[in-house]
Amino acid sequence: MQSTRRFVPVLLAAFVALFAFISPFSAPAQVYVGKPKLIVIVVIDQFRGDYLNRDRDQFKGRGFNLFMKDGAWFTDCYYDYANTKTAPGHATIGTGAYTDGHGIESNEWWDAARSYERKVSSVEDERYQLVDLPHDSIPANVPGALSWATKWAVGASPLNLRATTLGDELRLATNGKSRVFGISLKDRAAILPAGQAANGAFWVDPISGHFTTSTYYMEHLPEWARAFNAGGRTEQAEHEANAEGTNKFFELVGRTPAANSYELDFAKALITGEKLGQDGVTDLLVVSLSANDIQGHQFGPDSDSEQQMILSLDRDLDSFNTWLDQAVGLQNVWMALTADHGIAPIAGEAAKLGIHAVAVDMQKVYDALNEELNKRHSHGQKLEYLLPGPDLPYIVLDKRIFKKVGVDEKAAEDEVADLLPVDVASQDSDPLPVLNLLPPTVVQPSQQRLPPAPHVQYVYTRLQLASGPLPPSEWGRLLTHSYSEHGNWFVMMVLDAYQMAGTGQFAGTNHFSPWDYDRHVPLAFYGAPFVPGEYHELVAPVDLAVTFASLAGVNRPSAAVGRVLTEAIKPVKGN
Repeated sequence: MQSTRRFVPVLLAAFVALFAFISPFSAPAQVYVGKPKLIVIVVIDQFRGDYLNRDRDQFKGRGFNLFMKDGAWFTDCYYDYANTKTAPGHATIGTGAYTDGHGIESNEWWDAARSYERKVSSVEDERYQLVDLPHDSIPANVPGALSWATKWAVGASPLNLRATTLGDELRLATNGKSRVFGISLKDRAAILPAGQAANGAFWVDPISGHFTTSTYYMEHLPEWARAFNAGGRTEQAEHEANAEGTNKFFELVGRTPAANSYELDFAKALITGEKLGQDGVTDLLVVSLSANDIQGHQFGPDSDSEQQMILSLDRDLDSFNTWLDQAVGLQNVWMALTADHGIAPIAGEAAKLGIHAVAVDMQKVYDALNEELNKRHSHGQKLEYLLPGPDLPYIVLDKRIFKKVGVDEKAAEDEVADLLPVDVASQDSDPLPVLNLLPPTVVQPSQQRLPPAPHVQYVYTRLQLASGPLPPSEWGRLLTHSYSEHGNWFVMMVLDAYQMAGTGQFAGTNHFSPWDYDRHVPLAFYGAPFVPGEYHELVAPVDLAVTFASLAGVNRPSAAVGRVLTEAIKPVKGN
C-alpha cells in the first residue's frame, strides 16, 4: 500500500510534465499567461513574393527554410490595394486593414491642414523630438547647434494611424503587461506596424547610423540601446559596407547586406535588454529590414546584387533564428515573414524582352499640365496649378490656385483627368509630353520592333474615389481600399503595367502601382500552432494580424478586414 502511495505522486508528476511539454502544441494559446512567450514579425522591405521560389535551392540552415520547410508558407499573397509603398504596407501588416481603414496613403503627402510648403511624412509629429542624437548629426549651420538635437529635431509618432495594430490589442488585452517594439532603418517602418500603444520604436539616424527614437515613447534611449550605439557595432557595419567614417550611413551602409545584420543584432540587444518573453505574458517584436529596398531601387529585382542581398539575408536570418532558439526557445515563439510591397523590373530590361515597359519623366508631365492650365485659365502667367514633387499614383492639385481663377474641385479634377488618358510621348520628344492632342500620324510599317510607348491606363478623380461610381470589380475594390482624405484635391493616374516614373529606361526601378508585381509578397508562419507545408490559396497581408490575434485569443485590430488562415492551423486537441 505504501509503495502504491509513493507511485501515485510520481505518476502525477510525470503526467503534468508530459502535459506541460505537449500543451503548446495541442491547447489554445493564452497571451495572458505567456503562451507563446514572444511573437516576432519579420518584414523585408521591397521583397517580391516570387523571390523565395527563385532562390530556394540556395537557401541553407534555418533562415528562409525555417518558414518554407518547417513553417506554413503561402506562395500567393497579394495586397488588395493600389498604394504599394513602404508606409501603407507596414501599416497594413500591423492593422490587418488597408488605407481606407488605417489612413496611411503613402510615405509622405501634402496635408492641407499642416503645410503648403512641403509634404508631411507619414509619421512626423512636431509635438515630439528625436532623442539622444549624436553631435555629428547636428547641422553645422544651425545656431546653438549643441542644443539643436534635444530641442528642435522633429520627432515622430503614429499620429496618422487611425486603426489599432496587433501589438495594440496585445497591450489592451493584458492591461499593458505585454511589451511591444518595432525596429527598422526607417522611422515609418518601425512605428506603423508596432502601433499606437507600443513601448518603443527604434530607427537609425541617417547620418551616424546610431539608433534613435522619439519622445512619444521615451525621454532617452534605454541603457542597452545606448550601449549598442557606443559599442562599436556601427563602425563594424561601416567596415563591412566599405564605408568607414561615412556621414551617410543610411545611404551608403543601408543599401548593403551589412545593414540587415546590423538591424538583427540590434533586435538581439532589444530582446535581451527588455527581457522579452520573460514577463509571463506574450510580447511582440516587429523587425523591418530596409536594405533590400534601398538597394533594390537602384539595381532592380533581377540583378546579381539583389540575389547576393537575398542569400546574405538568408544567412543572417539563420544566425538570428539560431540565437532566438537559444535565448527564448523557438518552441516558445511564433514568427511571421512578409514584405510591405513588391517591385517592378527595371524598365529597360523588361523592354528588351518585348514588355511595354517605359520610364516616364513625371516632371515633364507636370510642366506640360501646368503650361496647358495656364493657357486655359491664366494666359500670360506662370501659375503652379499642381503641388510639386510628382509622386505617383497621385497628382495633387493646388486648390488655392484653382479657387483663385474661379474653378471648383469637380471642374478642376475633371479637367486634369481629361488631359491625362492619352499616349504620353517619349521622354526624348519635345513639346507637350502629355497633351498629345493631334491625331496619330500614319507611318509606314516598321521592319523591326518599335520601342514601347508610355500610356495612361486609368484616371480617377478624388471625388470619384470618395463617392464613386467605381467599377463593380476587383479593380474597383483595389481603388476603394486605397482612398484616404487629407484635405487635398487630386487625380489618381495609373500607367500601364511595367511603366513607372523615372528619368531613364535604366535609371533604377520603383513600386507604387496596383499591378500584381507590386502587390505580390511572401507570407509565411512558424510556430507551434501551424501545420508546416506549402499553401497555394490566394491570401493577403491583412490576414497576418487577424490570424495571430485569433490564435492569441485577443480582439482583432479595430479596422481589420483579413481572415484567419485556418487551413494552416492545427486543430485544437479535443475539438
